[in-house]
Amino acid sequence: MKEAFNNELYLKLQKERIEQRIKMFDNKLYLEFGGKIFDDYHASRVLPGFHQDAKIQLLKEFKEDLEIIFCINANDIEKNKIRADYGIGYDRELLRLIDNLEKLEIKINSVVVTMYTGQTQVEKLKSILEYRKIKIYIHTPIEGYPNDVEKVVSDEGYGKNPYIETTKKLVVVTAPGANSGKLATCLSQLYHEHKKGIKAGYAKFETFPVWDLPLMHPINVAYEAATADLGDINIIDPYHLESYNVKAVNYNRDISTFSILKNILIKITGEEIYKSPTDMGVNTISKCITNHEAVEKAGIMEIIRRYYNCLCDYKRGMANEKIVARMEMLMNELNLHKEDREIVAKVKALVEQKNSEIMVIQLDNGEVISGKETELLTAPSAAFLNVVKHLAKIPDDVYLLSPSVLESIFKIKQKTLYGKKNQLNLSEVMIALSICSTTNPIIEETLKNIDKMRGMEAHCSYIITDSELNVIKSLGINLTCEPRLIG
Repeated sequence: MKEAFNNELYLKLQKERIEQRIKMFDNKLYLEFGGKIFDDYHASRVLPGFHQDAKIQLLKEFKEDLEIIFCINANDIEKNKIRADYGIGYDRELLRLIDNLEKLEIKINSVVVTMYTGQTQVEKLKSILEYRKIKIYIHTPIEGYPNDVEKVVSDEGYGKNPYIETTKKLVVVTAPGANSGKLATCLSQLYHEHKKGIKAGYAKFETFPVWDLPLMHPINVAYEAATADLGDINIIDPYHLESYNVKAVNYNRDISTFSILKNILIKITGEEIYKSPTDMGVNTISKCITNHEAVEKAGIMEIIRRYYNCLCDYKRGMANEKIVARMEMLMNELNLHKEDREIVAKVKALVEQKNSEIMVIQLDNGEVISGKETELLTAPSAAFLNVVKHLAKIPDDVYLLSPSVLESIFKIKQKTLYGKKNQLNLSEVMIALSICSTTNPIIEETLKNIDKMRGMEAHCSYIITDSELNVIKSLGINLTCEPRLIG
């Protein structure tokens, strides 16, 4: 897809905005950092040209003046809450993030376990962090939080929390997932800093919603679609409209709690710093969009993809009717239909024509290549092989994997699966190709084209297995599936 976002300009403007905010607060800023630090695939899909590692590149710009505090909710540790995008628990995601940041030599200050009431699983994480010499702090619930401002902003409230020693002028407070206590940790630190006579400040970094794009802009609606399970709803910020007579988009949770947050900040700092939730943000996304039409189209495609994913999750018992209804409402608000995703119709036509399960992959130039389920291959496996052969300009009648190799693997599966469907799935095909590439230079050369598949669109006539889905995700292919389970 044609680039529609200037990533270089974004890094420049975003850095300038954060530096301005640091200077507002005696060179000490606690920045609540939302969304993904690494692998921001959502942003790169809806903003063609946005680099998936843009946020980490931004943090590297502040490397000498930056340290990071991670927050994790004790209840999420206890319940082993899973990140749907990675399929791992919040505790493992926390450790993954720490590993990746340490490799980049970005300073990790500590981990704060919030909402701690004696959850037993916290001890395991605590032991791991202590072994790695990472400081860990415990925050317990504050009675009356957040409504009882007098108690919250006192030694019985934030004052109960341990003070986290920081030395840098920018302290990024982030988390492995939502509702981890980032805001409360920032405010707790502000309370302690101001008691020490340090006029530290607070700001919020969120990529979405984009405050100065229209409420119903596909980019903002796509954010709602991405957070449908959290119940986030974009609305016009009434505080911003009243204070500046300017329409700004924010989301319901920030707006519903702003009056309390404003009072807490005033009580901590002694002055009114922000007049609206939008004031707290440092977002510069809109100024870096270079092709609004392309961005709108990308947003629409993301909404439809999210809708398909929701239908599949519902079919598998992983989403409820409320989430499906929410997604249907978002589709209706923009008058969108599943068929607006072009390859959907192509898959349906091929299923009828070939009387088989089908996956279609659309190349960057718009050309579509299909794969049909056979006795040996799943539809994703067949589609993948056909695409890499096409990219490497290998004729259709040339086999990447010889029938004898496929048959050998197939026979082993037959003996172990006892009558279950046993075609070679995508993971197995990838392994077979990797092994054969050591002796077959054609395969070795072909595999060099795999990176070209990143960003391609795909649609399958049924819900594929998690193992194949993980491979599709790792290839960077934007897949949707018909909400059908097959045996």
